[in-house]
Amino acid sequence: MTKQKLLTLLFLFTISYSFSQDDLLEELQKEVKNDLSYELPAFKAMQVGNLQSTKIASKGDFYLIVAHRFAPLSLGIDEFFGLDGANTKIQLVYSFWDGIQFGLSRDSFEKTYSGTTKISIKKQSNNFPLNIVGYGALDIESASRTAVFPSLEFNDRVSVTAQILASRRINKNLSLLIAPTFVRQNNLQQFKQTGDDNLNQFILGFGSRLKISKRISINADYALNFSRHSNSIYKDPFTLGLDIETGGHVFQLVFTNASGSNDSGFLTRTEGAWFNDVSFGFNIVRVF
Repeated sequence: MTKQKLLTLLFLFTISYSFSQDDLLEELQKEVKNDLSYELPAFKAMQVGNLQSTKIASKGDFYLIVAHRFAPLSLGIDEFFGLDGANTKIQLVYSFWDGIQFGLSRDSFEKTYSGTTKISIKKQSNNFPLNIVGYGALDIESASRTAVFPSLEFNDRVSVTAQILASRRINKNLSLLIAPTFVRQNNLQQFKQTGDDNLNQFILGFGSRLKISKRISINADYALNFSRHSNSIYKDPFTLGLDIETGGHVFQLVFTNASGSNDSGFLTRTEGAWFNDVSFGFNIVRVF
């Protein structure tokens, strides 16, 4: 082989090697670009306080949630500042598949039975700015009696809630949430008491979580109702709370003007005013 041929082959090999290196680098860059990096959950518990959060049970996880709401502090010492009276909700939640959970509960507020579903739509990542979750609840109150409401039918007991929950973990300490909400409110007691006959209620919920230590955060949520009559006895619910993580538990201490814990109950039938009728309560969340 002549010297000229050897140089030619060496030149062609160098060009080929250079192009193969460029192709390999391009493939690696594509893989890095397509490698999703998900953010940590925006909220540690399934509820901000009363309002649902974007957290969903992992596949195979079983949750027991106990929500307790005492009577208003304004009742004074005769009612031990509300501690003598309370509403309690007990809820069971299970996830059969990743990204979806189902729940069953009973709330002593209006003796309400509920079924719920929460579905993950999109997770916050380096390619997408939000956690988006769909949530639905069907509530059946059993407190109304035909002796009081002779025309009472089963449909009058049923309320349906549908929400889109969108949250963002702003940084390691702060998370925010917005929740466009629709409630189909069929509760007969509400109409008899107030004449507030808007069956369809459109509500916008807001939530936040501010982490103040490794295991403690301050949470708040508020629901603005756009459909309530001006003469209604009901108010927008506001909740301020403290989340405490203790191993397999999340313990939430809350102050709220809402007595009910089921979705349609606290969203549309909160009677207390925040500064006059605030109540103490708590949520205990235990995962098995």
